[in-house]
Amino acid sequence: MSDDLRIVIRVRPAEAESSTSEMCEHKGIGHPDSLCDGVVEAVSLALNRAYHEAYGRIQHYNVDKALLIGGQSRPRFGGGCIDVPMRLIVCGRATALPELDLAVLVGAAAREYLDHNLHCDSSLIQIESAVRCGSPNLQQIFARGKAVALANDTSFGVGFAPLSRLESTVLQLADSLRSRPFRTQFPVAGDDYKIMGHRIGQALTLTLAVAMLDREVESVAHYFALKRSMVDTLAASLPAPCTLQLNMLDDPMATNENGIYLTVTGLSAEQGDDGQVGRGNRMNGLITPCRSMSLEAVAGKNPVAHVGKLYNAAANELATALAKLDPTFGTVSVQILSTIGRPVEKPSLIAIDIAGPPQLHEKSRRQIEAEVHRQLHSIASLSDRLASGLIPAF
Repeated sequence: MSDDLRIVIRVRPAEAESSTSEMCEHKGIGHPDSLCDGVVEAVSLALNRAYHEAYGRIQHYNVDKALLIGGQSRPRFGGGCIDVPMRLIVCGRATALPELDLAVLVGAAAREYLDHNLHCDSSLIQIESAVRCGSPNLQQIFARGKAVALANDTSFGVGFAPLSRLESTVLQLADSLRSRPFRTQFPVAGDDYKIMGHRIGQALTLTLAVAMLDREVESVAHYFALKRSMVDTLAASLPAPCTLQLNMLDDPMATNENGIYLTVTGLSAEQGDDGQVGRGNRMNGLITPCRSMSLEAVAGKNPVAHVGKLYNAAANELATALAKLDPTFGTVSVQILSTIGRPVEKPSLIAIDIAGPPQLHEKSRRQIEAEVHRQLHSIASLSDRLASGLIPAF
C-alpha cells in the first residue's frame, strides 16, 4: 500500500449523533428516476459481459446518463389508454465492439430490463441510444492500467453504518411493497411508488405514494376502499409509534378519475413525471439528507476505473466493517477521495468519522487502519462483484 495514503480518523461523542428529527426517502423500482438508474445499470452489466467476451477484460465506458421523457395518458375506471408513449434516451461513452453495434446492445439490455422488472407493457416506453465513443485520454487510462486499474476521475465515495431505525423502517416498507404477497393481495398497486419518512423524537411518519392501476378500480368509492385496506395491511408490520399515510394529493371529494392517483400503466411517467439518472436512491437504497452523501450517479458507471461507483461501494463496505469493530462505536461514516490517474487501490484520502468514546484507544486505531488496508487490498474483488451485478447500484 502506498506510503502517501492519508487516513484521517475523527471521533465525536456518541450522544452528539442523536437528534430530535430525521428524514430519508426511497424511490421504488418504477419511479421515473429509478427506471433510468435500472436501465443504465443493465446496460453497464451487458457491456461488462460483451467486453469480456470480445477483449478478455472490461474496456473504457460510462453510460451513467439517461432521460425518461413522460408521455400522455387518459386513465379511466376499468382501464384507460396511452395517447403518447414514454421515451427513454440512454447517453454515455463506450469503447466500440468488433461485432456488435452499441445501439443494438443498449436497446436490447434496456428492453430486457424493463420487461423483467415492470408489470406493464414495456413497449409503451420507446428506447433511444445516444451512446458514443469516449475521448482518447480517458480510453488510454485503460491501456495504461492493464496491471492496476487507474482512477478515471477525481471524485469521492461515501458510506455509513449502521442504518437508523427510520432508515431501516423505510427499507422494510419498500420490501413489503415489492413482495409477492402484497402484489397478490393488491394487484391495483403499480410499480411506481415512493416513500418519504421522517422522525420527530421517537415517532415515525411514512408518507407513501403508489400509482394505482385504473383497470383494477371500479369507482371513486372503490379506490378509497382499496386505499384504506392497503394502509391497514402495510401499517400492521411497521414498528410503533409509526404513522402511515398514502397518496396525500387525493381529493376526498373527488367525483371522477381526475381527483385521485390513477394510472394506466402503474407508472407516473406515463404523464405525471419525468426521470433522470442519479436523482434517486444511493447504493444502500436510500436518499439520506441527514447523512454524508455523494452526489455521484452510481448506476451505469464503469466498475473497474470509475471511483464514483467503486468508492461508494468501498465506503459502504468499510463503514459496515468498522461499525462492528467495537461495541462502543455508534454511527461510522467513511469518505474516500481519488485522484485521476492514480491506482484505484491507492486513494488520496480516507476520512473516517466515528460516534464513540471521547478518546480512541490506540488498539482501536490500529484495528481501524488494518481494516482500511484490508478493504483496499480487496478492491479488485469488489470491482468484480460490481461488474457481475452482485452489489446493487441503487
